[in-house]
Amino acid sequence: MSLSDEVAERLLNAIIDGVYPPGSMVPPEGELAEQYGASRLTVREAVKVLRSQNVVRIHRGRGTYVNPPDRWTALEPMVRAAAATPRSRGTISERLIEARRLIEIGAVELAAARSTKDDHQELRGLLDDMRKAAAAQDTDMFVEADIAFHDTVMRSTGNAFVPLLFEPFGRLLIEGRRETSAIPQIRENAIAHHALILEALESGDPEQARRAMDAHMAQTADDLRTHVIGHQQTPPKPQEPHSS
Repeated sequence: MSLSDEVAERLLNAIIDGVYPPGSMVPPEGELAEQYGASRLTVREAVKVLRSQNVVRIHRGRGTYVNPPDRWTALEPMVRAAAATPRSRGTISERLIEARRLIEIGAVELAAARSTKDDHQELRGLLDDMRKAAAAQDTDMFVEADIAFHDTVMRSTGNAFVPLLFEPFGRLLIEGRRETSAIPQIRENAIAHHALILEALESGDPEQARRAMDAHMAQTADDLRTHVIGHQQTPPKPQEPHSS
């Protein structure tokens, strides 16, 4: 990471932490240079990085201002800003499922027509890994096998662009899966749906594969709302008063 990238990262953290809230003006170059122990040129390059992501906007002669996160154009900063607010985490996960649904249903249709026996064998092995991980209550192993299963479906489309569509979501996918896969019922649901997806791919029927993936995405969204978001939003029960 270059020095300008490091300064951009520190400035982004200050923005996410609310030091410079949306609509506010960040300090001028000279002040930031002194604050971060960097040259004015380095600070200028750092601001350009954030400007390219639409995190900030520059008004000539007036200064540099912070944009609201919903106008940012880079995924990583936007996710970090939303995740900094606990109430937003469930919304992020739901939006991620919506994005996955758009891409993965189409991908599995292609995979049904183009996947090979080697792809199916790899998927069977990953499904077995998911079962073993669930039996051992090994969440990390389960998440790894789960994500690898979907990656294999993407690759088995025979279209090199498809797997790249989810590359920006990598860290967020892992964090979200780790949160949900820690729940036994969700692991059971995931295994059942992955088995149906594999069966559809082996059949070579795109419509069956589409239905299987659509059902899996719907179950994933329902599991998130029922077992994760619902529990996060349920207020703790008041303690019973002690009798004297």
